Parts: sequence; structure tokens; C-alpha cells
Amino acid sequence: MERNIFGELVARDTEMSRTTRRQSSQRGVSFHTPVENSWSGATLTRAQLHSRTPVSLLRHLTPQNLSGGRQPDVSAILGTVGTSPRMLQTPGRLGNMSMISGADESNLMASFSPQRIGMLYNFDSPGVTEDTTLSAVILLEEDPGEAATVSMYPNFLRSFLNRSSSEVFKLVEEYEDTCMEQVNILKKIVSRVTPGQQKFSKTASVLWLLQQELVSWRLLASLYRDRIQSALEDESMSDVAIPNASEKTVMEKLFQRDQLVRQSQLVVDWLESIAKDEIGDFSDNIEFYAKSVYWENTLHTLKQRSLPSFVGSSRPLVSELDPDAPIRQKMPLEDLDREDDIRLLKYLFTLIRAGMTDEAQRLCKRCGQAWRAATLEGWKLYHDPNINGGIQLEPVEGNPYRYVWKACCWRMAEDEQFSRYERAIYATLSGNLRHLLPVCDTWEDTVWAHFRVMVDSLVEQEIRVSVMSTYETEELPREYLDANWTLEKVFEELQATDKKRVLEENKEHYHVIQKFIILGGVDGLMDEFSEWLSRGRTPLPGHLLRFMTHLILFFRTLGLETKEEVSVEVLKTYIQLLINDKHTDLIAFYVSHLPQELAIVQYAMFLEGVTDSEQRQHCLELAKEAGLDVATITKTVVENIRRKDTGAFTHHDIVPVLDSGTTEEDRLKIDVIDWLVFDPAQRAEALKQSNAIIRKFLASKKHEAAKEVFVKIPQDSIAEIYNQWEEQGMDNPLPADDDNAVREHLCIRAYLEAHETFNEWFKHMNMAPQKPVLVGQASFTEMVAHEHKEKQYEMDFGIWKGHLDALTADVKEKIYNVLLFVDGGWMVDVREDMDEDLERAHQMVSLRKLCLPMMCILLHTVLHSTSQYQECLRIADLVSSERQKLYTVFSKEELRKLLQKLRDSSLMLLDQDLDPLGYEIQS
Repeated sequence: MERNIFGELVARDTEMSRTTRRQSSQRGVSFHTPVENSWSGATLTRAQLHSRTPVSLLRHLTPQNLSGGRQPDVSAILGTVGTSPRMLQTPGRLGNMSMISGADESNLMASFSPQRIGMLYNFDSPGVTEDTTLSAVILLEEDPGEAATVSMYPNFLRSFLNRSSSEVFKLVEEYEDTCMEQVNILKKIVSRVTPGQQKFSKTASVLWLLQQELVSWRLLASLYRDRIQSALEDESMSDVAIPNASEKTVMEKLFQRDQLVRQSQLVVDWLESIAKDEIGDFSDNIEFYAKSVYWENTLHTLKQRSLPSFVGSSRPLVSELDPDAPIRQKMPLEDLDREDDIRLLKYLFTLIRAGMTDEAQRLCKRCGQAWRAATLEGWKLYHDPNINGGIQLEPVEGNPYRYVWKACCWRMAEDEQFSRYERAIYATLSGNLRHLLPVCDTWEDTVWAHFRVMVDSLVEQEIRVSVMSTYETEELPREYLDANWTLEKVFEELQATDKKRVLEENKEHYHVIQKFIILGGVDGLMDEFSEWLSRGRTPLPGHLLRFMTHLILFFRTLGLETKEEVSVEVLKTYIQLLINDKHTDLIAFYVSHLPQELAIVQYAMFLEGVTDSEQRQHCLELAKEAGLDVATITKTVVENIRRKDTGAFTHHDIVPVLDSGTTEEDRLKIDVIDWLVFDPAQRAEALKQSNAIIRKFLASKKHEAAKEVFVKIPQDSIAEIYNQWEEQGMDNPLPADDDNAVREHLCIRAYLEAHETFNEWFKHMNMAPQKPVLVGQASFTEMVAHEHKEKQYEMDFGIWKGHLDALTADVKEKIYNVLLFVDGGWMVDVREDMDEDLERAHQMVSLRKLCLPMMCILLHTVLHSTSQYQECLRIADLVSSERQKLYTVFSKEELRKLLQKLRDSSLMLLDQDLDPLGYEIQS
């Protein structure tokens, strides 16, 4: 592109192919180890740029990683005619006769200025094709902008996963393409919505966000591709003097060796590409200028005045029509010509701002101002290829009197007789920043002006030092020639501007990001991210968070250090956004980029809200694919849910079979066990966690809830645990904690079986058939019916009694299984060689005190109710036995109640003429 005063000359350089440069700039680089330093720090000067390149990056990114060395093609740096980045085609810079504005408020989601809104919804230009298939559903959304761009979240992840680390710049291009697609969609949506509606404002804000993201990816790829290649090559090579070096040759060498100049020009190219994208179809806006004679209205008036018959206005006009006449004579043109001139100059500056100098010259010629096109030609650097000899005579390039031309341009920019845009045009060509800035109303325009002048000044300084000119008769101001430019100085001056709009735009998120990308200040950018996240009052837009996240991943791929704590906070915030917006399939990948311990905590928190069984399985598969520690995550999920109940173990009264209801909180604890049964390898952990939940339920007398937890454990779990241990080739017993968990599981099963059997027995006991009663003075018919009822009663009672006897025997066995549990008793660990768990030990002791006395009472209830009074008294022997030591779990009140019941049984034996222990009384 012809984006600066050196572009076209370099574009014609036959020795340096743009194709070579493009191939070189897109070569894949493999990055293996992190970089120890980053491109950030204090003032960035040319001498410091190379020294700030990470040493580790130089060490690991050897030239062998690239396909050959770089033959620097400066034409690719400066741009050539006809080449430009992909176009946004946003008609606005010329469509409304004003420079395109940035956002007027620092809050990206706020309402837009009338200028910007006008730019966004005016899509009548032929450059934008109307898509008649655009979904009407999206237009009906409350926020159609977000609805239309929701696919960007999975698309960015898909692009990242499909590219290796050596294709990082191709990945950035895919990001840019994705943004481009969404921008085009949003333009069509905005064009269909009535301006002023709330949904329009939201959609327009999303459109602006994505446009800024698009150009940010473009800037990132441009600068870091050059920085990586600069790190791979030896830029400290000695500068070999070239005899009779021309201006063009000196400039080429400067761009090859000086990273500051080269990257500053890349920034200029980037800003001009944005402006070019915004111009749209220029030809539709200049139809009325297509004429072969300039100032035709003034010419017509002067011809009419020369006629003897002229009768009309005698207002002062120029009497000559050479280009300098209005200034020399200090006389005006005809009003229409003056208006045309003002508009034409504004268009010309707009084209130059977009790096389209050739197009500006063509426009001048079409409008009959070929002389003005010639004034735009004088910047080209002089180069005589024949000065050092040669076989064939070649044409001379450039302007040998460029110094004279440039000094004239500077004076024209200073001359107040010219219009502001004409002065700005020549200020651009001569590097006169003071008179260029007045027409720069936006952040982009102001940054462009500074970088354009900086490159111009640095090149001019180099030429003055290296080229001995015998024809130099004009001198530019010392403030221009001796300027000490740095990247930081540009942004410091932006902070000091008196333009309110530029100051506001300077604070916008994307402009801050672009600033630090230009500076190479990764640490400074991380500090900004941290500040944005800490504000908290207004959440960052989702698309901005996505960009920030992938920007950090980009830096990591290059091996650049990012501040760990800030990167983690950005990732956590983005992950929470994905959780809130139900992007379930994306979460595991981003969690995997957190530190391992934090990744476990974050993914476990996410899984707590997943309740569907199939969705749970899917989330675990995604976690496994992302390389997360699934076993620890599921364990953490269960523990998080289990420990939400901070209540202490509660003692339940010794009352029969009354069960507390299951609450919603209890239901969460029951269902959370499902996380541990998907993977057979986690059966031991499933037993441990289910045991812990059941202990709490038993303490609260929630037997039904405890039973639901128990049945979630597959029946083959114990066998599976032993099989897995044997498959590991282990001959020794299970680990102590696994062995004790298995035993506890069996203790719980014995208790739940006893409790359930007692419930069945108790229910059946209270469903005994009622013996029919014959009323007094019954009739014969009633007596016959009574006899039939008695026979039926005896039959039903026999069946009931038989079932009761069977249930009684069963419940006795089940309760004795609990009271006489083998190897030390119920809820007593056999293995003591495990890590101490004070909470578990306390709960198990408490459960013995809570449940075993109740089991004794239930056993007595069964025996006493079935008239087994003598066996009731044997409970005393069981409780007092030193083998089981059940007496140690009874409180004084519980022993008193038990003894009272045993007394009742003894009284029943006495009523049967037996002694208090049930033996016959010896006379």
C-alpha cells in the first residue's frame, strides 16, 4: 500500500519480493518452553528493543524452526499498492463527510454517539449484500446481538483445539475470520432494526466490540510475527556502509535493522487498514467530481464578465486560474467551486489517512486537478540504480529534489491561508504533527498521526546522516529533525491532549489493550486486566472476556510470561460466564488451564449444579478429555455437598420406627453419590463418601434417606474393590482405609436391614385380624353368620400368626446381627493402621451410642410383644457381657428405660407362675 511517503518507492523494488516476505512472515514456529522475560518495561528506544527480546525465546526458536532465513522485504512492512488487510466495508468515513468516531464513553456497553450509530445502521451501500435468509427469530430476541454471536464461544475453542502451537499465527487469522463473519451478520441485523430501540443499542454495542476485537487480532498478528522473527535472527549484525547509497537504499537498510521503525510502520499500516475498511465503496461518493476542468464555475463567471453584454454581480473573484492564484491574489473563487474544493480536500485527506495515496492522485486527475496530484508525488525517495555502474541503463526513481518539496509542504501546512484539510494533507506529507492533529478527532486518527510522523522523522534523520546531499538547500525545523521518538512518548502525548473525545476513547478497554500490544508490555496489560476485574460493579462484556482469555492463551503459546494471579482471575471470570450462559461443553477446556488444585475446585463447583445423569456423564467425559483429575474432582463434588450441612450429630429419642422426612438438602446429598459410581475405579471412594453421608442421616434418624444413599452403591462394589486390588498384583490386604470402609458399609447394611425388617414386623403386628363379637339376643341367622366369621377369623389369624412368627424370627436375627457384629462390634474399625480421621472416629462412636441402645429396645419390643418374656431377660446378659461391652454405649437414662422394660417382662413371667427369670418355681 502507498501508506507513507516511502511506500510506493519500496513497492517497486524489484530485488525484494513481497511474496518472499509473505512466505517468510507466515512460516510456522514451534514453541516448547516458557519465556523467562516479557516485552514490557520502561521507555522503549531503538537500542533497547533488541535487548528486550527474551533470551530464552532466542535460544529455543532457532532459525532451523523456520523455512530458511529472512530476506527482508520492506515492501511488505510498508505496504504496496493494491494490498490491504481484509476489509470490514463499513461505509462511514466518507458516507457522512466526517471522520469515523470511536466510542464516546469508556463503558463499552453504553449508548453510542449519534455519529457512530449513524455509521452502524447506514448499510445502503452496494458493498453490503442483503441476506434475505437472516433468521427472523434472532430479530425477535431481546438482545439480538448476543443471540447472533453466541456461536463465537465454541468457534474460538474449536479453532484453538484444531491448531498446534506452531500454527499460532494461523490461529489468530482464524480468530479474525470468525470476528469478520459475526460482524457481517450483525451489520445485517442492525440494518433491519429501527434506530432508537433498546435492542438496537445493545446490538450496536456488540457490533462495535467485535469490530475492535477483529482489528486487535490483526494488530497482534502483525506485531508479534515481526517480534518473533526478529528474535530468531541476528539483528546485531554490523552495518556495512554502501558506497553511493541512495535514499531508498538507506531506508531499506534502516527497516531491516531497526525494530522500532519497522514496528511503528506496522502500526501505521494497521491504523490505515482500519480507515480503509471504513471507507467502503468510494466511487459512489465522488460522482459529481468527475469533470475534466477544475473551478469551472469560476471560469464560467470570468468568461461571462469578459463579454460586453455581461450584466450581473461584480463581486471580487480571482482573475487568473493557475493553482496559486487564490493565495497569490488573495481573492476568492466562486462559491460553488470553493465548496467543491473543501469537500474534495476532505476526501483527499480521508484517502491519505487510509493509505490510499494513489487513489487520491487518481481522484485529483478525474477532477481536473492534475497539478494537485503532482504535489502528492514528491515524497518518493530518490534512487539511481546506475550510479555504481551496470550493463543496462535503468530508470531513475523518486524525487531528487525531495528536500525542497518537503520544505514547501511544511510551509504550506503552516500557512493559515489554506484550508484545514489542505494543511493537514501537506502536514502528513512533511511530518508536521502540530498541523496534522487538528483534523484528528478520534483515538485511531491521533495515534496514526503520531506514528506516521514518528516513522517519517526517524527515516529522515537516518537519510540526513547517511546520504551526503550536494543539492540540499532547504532546511526543516530542528524540532522535527532532532525529535527523540519512543513508543511510550506517543501514548504520553495522547494522555496530554486537550480533546475530550480522544481522552475518553483512550480509556476504552480495547484501546488500552491495543496500546499495550503496541508497547509489547504484557505485564502492564495484566495490571489493566486486574484493575478491570476488581471493579466488579459493572461486569465486563462476555466477548471482551473471551478475547482477554484467548489473548492470555496466545501469550502462553508464544512462551511469554503472564502474571499468574491475573491470568487465573481472567480464566475464572470467563469460566463463570460460560457456566452462567450454559456453555457446558466449553468449561472443562478452560478449567484445564488453571493450576491443578484450583482447576479441581472450579470444576467441582460447576458440577455441583449439574443434576441430569446423562449430563453428568458427559461432563466427566469432557473433563477426562481435557486432562483433568476426574477422580479428585468427583470426590470434591461429593465432599462439598456433604459438608454444606454444618449441623452437629443429633441424638434421636428411642421411639419405634418414626422416620423424619427427606428435605431438598437431603436430596442433594443422596443424588451426589451418582458422581462416584460412573467409574468402577472409584468404588472405594464411593463407599467412603456414602458411609459419611449415611452416618449423618442415621444420626438425624432419617432412615429412608440413608437407605436411598445405600442402594445407590452397586451391589458388586465390594467384589470390584477386591478385584481391582488383585489386578494391581497386590498380595497384601487392602489398604486400611479401604478395608475399614468396606466393614463400615457392611455395618450400615446390617443396621438398615434390621431397621427395615422391624418396620415390616411392626406394621404386620398392628394388622392382626379382629375376632368377631356376637351381640346379645342374636337371631338364628346372625348366629350362623357369626360362626362363619369365627371360622374365617381363625383361618386369617393362623395366616397372620404364621407370617408374624416368620417376621419375628427374621427381625430377631437381623437385630442380633447388629448387636453381635463380629470382630469387635458394630461400627468398630478392625484396622488401626490408617491415617487418623477424628471426625469419622467421633461419628462412629456417637452412632454406637445412638443406635445400639435403640436396637436393644426394639429387640425387647419384638420379644415382649410375642410373649417371649424369658428371652427378653437375656437382653440383660447381652448388654452386660464383657465380650461386646454394650453397656458402655448406654446412658443412665437409657439403662433405666431398658431395666424398666425388663421389669415388665419379669412381671409377665410372674403372672405365668414362673420366677422373675422365667424358670418354674420349685415348691
